Amino acid sequence: MDDVKKLFTDLLKEKQLVLSDKQWNQFETYFQLLVSWNEKMNLTGITEREQVYIKHFYDSLSLSFFLPFGEIRTLADIGSGAGFPSIPLKIIFPQLKVTIVDSLNKRIQFLNHIVQALELSDVQCLHGRAEDLARNAELRDSYEVVTARAVARLNVLNEFCLPFVKPKGVFAAMKGSEPGEEVQEAKFSLKQLRGEVRSVVRFELPIEQATRHLVLIDKVGSTPAKYPRKAGIPLKQPL
Repeated sequence: MDDVKKLFTDLLKEKQLVLSDKQWNQFETYFQLLVSWNEKMNLTGITEREQVYIKHFYDSLSLSFFLPFGEIRTLADIGSGAGFPSIPLKIIFPQLKVTIVDSLNKRIQFLNHIVQALELSDVQCLHGRAEDLARNAELRDSYEVVTARAVARLNVLNEFCLPFVKPKGVFAAMKGSEPGEEVQEAKFSLKQLRGEVRSVVRFELPIEQATRHLVLIDKVGSTPAKYPRKAGIPLKQPL
């Protein structure tokens, strides 16, 4: 067993996640394809193997340390980029039915290739703006968990993401820096979009002790018909 495999396996074991040989091979294929495609298009600034496993794969799986992913069936990942956190979560929790949304078609092409190469079922990768896709009746108010990792400030993210969350579901905003100011700034958007902050969790990634935060927001009612506003408006005029 090489050092990175041992490190990753042991770290997950500490969180009661047992990695099968198939799952390890999926992660390793994912890593290799990420680095290969990254030479042609900008997917990540992190390409060193151990760093990818900690800062992308383990970081993505950290969502499952705070939410009961063994019981969750539907997940939407908004602005997923290279597939974080949804693809690592799908590898570990194969029962998940995953929808990935990204506005850049090149990234969707990469993600479709990953889904095929890793032989993942029940993953749909959608090219489009979150504001437009949230108007689709099949996607709106539909997911138990919706997540976004390092996409925008919370008052903007709420309008991107909460319309996809089903009532009594959870929006999990993955943040690096301390989000206290963002949470205060987002109070009006939360009220408008039927969200209530459940908790803000702080934790550190292993090895480098990089700080991460998770803002967990409960959806307390259906999305009002006027939201989300037209594509581009949430960023220019946050609630």
